[in-house]
Amino acid sequence: MNDNDTTPTVYLVDDDASVRSALTRALNAEGFHVLSLASADAFLAEYDPEKPGCLVADVAMPGTDGLQLQSVLTSTDRALPIVFITGNANVRMSVQAMRGGAVTFLPKPVRLSELAAAIREGLERDHGLRQRRATRVAIQSRLAALTARERQVFELVVAGKMNKQIAAQLGAAEKTVKVHRGRVMFKMRVRSVAELVTLATQARESSRPPL
Repeated sequence: MNDNDTTPTVYLVDDDASVRSALTRALNAEGFHVLSLASADAFLAEYDPEKPGCLVADVAMPGTDGLQLQSVLTSTDRALPIVFITGNANVRMSVQAMRGGAVTFLPKPVRLSELAAAIREGLERDHGLRQRRATRVAIQSRLAALTARERQVFELVVAGKMNKQIAAQLGAAEKTVKVHRGRVMFKMRVRSVAELVTLATQARESSRPPL
């Protein structure tokens, strides 16, 4: 695995070549790995959602503009934190961008210190999102390994039911419920009911659509 597989990429999207050149040099000097692109469509063709990063995008661009690009990204489960820059800011644009989850909205000419700070915040957000996504995938994989009966036992244990109550509700022997419960704990990789409840809560929260 080479460094670019693990080093976060700052995608710089702006149709102004002089802006791209100046910001790329400045951000490289700040230690960022920058990929400069002239349009939103070029970014979408290049973007690998499996790789960590942050997007710095101009708002007003020919073709797909910055806000439209934000909409495309947020419609997927692979949204990327965005720092918007623009020479023609207005309240409507900034409100729409921030409601869409943008890190911030910076006017041109951009102060390097502000841009670098915003990018670092964006990269931190991206790291957190990827950690939560990995946790969600792991939990879903464990849940998928449960049989239908084990899933019933899982739900009832999480609801606080005792083995005797579960047995009565499922019409099964208490000894059988104990066996299922043990398999649930093993497959979910937990050692206590408290841990099982935590996983169940995380599974429910991850299944909710983003705001």
